[in-house]
Amino acid sequence: MTSRGRLAAWVALAAALGGEGCATSETAGDHVNPEKPLWYTRPNGALQVRFLRELTASSRASGEPYERGRAEIDVAHSRVFVGSSDHGLYALRASDGSTIWRFETIGAVQCEPLYDPELDVVYFGSHDGALYAVHASDGALVWRYETGAEVARRPVRNGEVLYVANGADNLFALERRTARTLWRVHRSPALGMEISGYSGPALDDGTVFFAFSDGHVGAYDARDGSERWPPVDLSAEAEQAQGGEAPRYLDVDTTPVPDDLGAQGRVIFVASYVGGLYALDQERGVPVWKNEKAIGATDLMLWHEPAHAARPGSPGYVPGAPRIPKREILVAASGASGLWGLDPATGRELWRLPLPEGGVTAPVPLSGALLFGTTRYGAFLISPINGRTIDGLDLATGFSQTPAAFGTHAFLMSNAGTFLGLEVTPPARAAVER
Repeated sequence: MTSRGRLAAWVALAAALGGEGCATSETAGDHVNPEKPLWYTRPNGALQVRFLRELTASSRASGEPYERGRAEIDVAHSRVFVGSSDHGLYALRASDGSTIWRFETIGAVQCEPLYDPELDVVYFGSHDGALYAVHASDGALVWRYETGAEVARRPVRNGEVLYVANGADNLFALERRTARTLWRVHRSPALGMEISGYSGPALDDGTVFFAFSDGHVGAYDARDGSERWPPVDLSAEAEQAQGGEAPRYLDVDTTPVPDDLGAQGRVIFVASYVGGLYALDQERGVPVWKNEKAIGATDLMLWHEPAHAARPGSPGYVPGAPRIPKREILVAASGASGLWGLDPATGRELWRLPLPEGGVTAPVPLSGALLFGTTRYGAFLISPINGRTIDGLDLATGFSQTPAAFGTHAFLMSNAGTFLGLEVTPPARAAVER
């Protein structure tokens, strides 16, 4: 079947699976995935495939048949940098996906790269335990830093310093030009079972926030790594919520997400795998709110919509009416309980999209909507307002790699190593909000 034929078949399948509404915690089991997706609307052709190419060399791929991480887009030079399970980091042309260069590592590259436009350098991690810096123009090695465990989360840059985490509960601060170690924070990994994956670092207001596999969340001075407050034990919070029974999984795998809640002050959002979602006060680390029903979250993101005037023809449009105020929605991705849209100020559920069996990637903003992948049912474009489906596509192999997006364009790779360039027709507001 041709790629057009596969896409047409998927459109028919998604239409057949269309259900009635999105479930909430009152109408669906909190811990049970439905046999079929409960997607509301039928695909409308918003997602268009600009190019499609086989990227991963299957003979060199290692590990499970998944492609994880996320591509990095260099808009100024129309380049895309993406890692692969075949041990390579690729630099591709954004126009057609053709290869500019490829850099080989000892292990799979399942990390989101970071592009540094000032130095024209790409930083990325590998399962071989190293963080690399290579020239973006030709892939030539600048330096290699051995961390001692796989590096699968995106580094964070602040001026001349890089913050990077590895899979053994280490947080490093490095000089970006030389990779000289400035400071390191470490906690002994948790005993017992852990969920695959781990947190990345987040930087806000001079503080680096990081979560550990033993359920603790820490805040560290970005200059010297000193503690801003004692690490908060979310596994103890989960144990309390479960009536004193020790949780089976302790992990906090989500990269912390900072936000300003106005009168409530600045917070970071984090998720305990079994304990649910938390908003922690940035100054003291104490919980501002928690949602114990949103379990199993592995990725968090904030969707923002700025204040704007209503568009003629949109629902509720009144000529001369005041501007629509800005709004935010905290979106949590969980393979155990689905996609959640929450009020950032209270943790209250706004909508929930239960998912069929399998994993789900972090969603990314794209043309006023959210794009995400599922390991078994393709990639989908949904409304951030109510979680309803706008469009979807599938290559019959699923997506574990988080999409990368800019403007109306997106890039992602399937689990079979097929790299796609997508273009989105911005959905009409009436279609998104109905």
